[in-house]
Amino acid sequence: MTKHLILKSAVWVCLAALWIAFGAVAQAGDPAQPIVPREPIRLFNGRDFSGLVTWLKDSGRDDPKTVFSVEDGVLHISGDGAGYIATERSYKNYRVHVEYKWGRKADGSGFVRNSGVLLHKVGADRIWPTCIEVQLAQGCEGDFIVIPGVGADGKPGAATMTCETRLESDRRTRWQAGGTKTKYSGKQFWWSQHEPGFKELLDTRGKDDVASPVGMWTQVECLCRDNRITVKINGVTVNEGFDVSPAAGQILLQNEGNEIYFRNFELHPLDP
Repeated sequence: MTKHLILKSAVWVCLAALWIAFGAVAQAGDPAQPIVPREPIRLFNGRDFSGLVTWLKDSGRDDPKTVFSVEDGVLHISGDGAGYIATERSYKNYRVHVEYKWGRKADGSGFVRNSGVLLHKVGADRIWPTCIEVQLAQGCEGDFIVIPGVGADGKPGAATMTCETRLESDRRTRWQAGGTKTKYSGKQFWWSQHEPGFKELLDTRGKDDVASPVGMWTQVECLCRDNRITVKINGVTVNEGFDVSPAAGQILLQNEGNEIYFRNFELHPLDP
């Protein structure tokens, strides 16, 4: 009897070891295989870029000018050149939370400061890759831009989405729940209260903007459930799209010529 119990225990130990090994292999497997978070994940740990990769138009994965750095627990993007910092892994069905504020450097164009959170990135690295962009440009916070990019095979990537919209006085769409279903056709899906006639000049604001003023932190939340994306700026729901493709992928923070800081870059499981 004792020998039988010892043998049985040994079998269970072996099975447990195999299960743990299998789980480790699955977690460390193909980075393109999307992960559904079951608990909160700190995408940026406040110390270094573990779990993240950088990419710049002029130098690829190299960062000779230190465009990306960590300052006092905050992710700093200098605004030199163009590119992004990306999660190594792909994700689906999650709520991503991040906070940003603008630095001093602007791109010199005289137009609004510009950056974005790029969701569901797939395919080749480039300016700009296949993804769904949530705009952070001043006055446009929460706008959607569908970016086709290029697939892993070098052919044009496939990306699309649909929004419920209304037409404003400028004959451009705004998000409105229950409005006309409008498939993306190369124009920005503007957030619900994007001011008609808004002049996109440096550090200007629309009269109904919910983003924080320059120098203050703005909270961004993107709820990605199956093929739907809902965007909240400072807790206010400003845009929503569905029939989104791709519906999973890497998550990127954009460098587009303007100095910007990010903190509390986190993933959370969706509520049931």
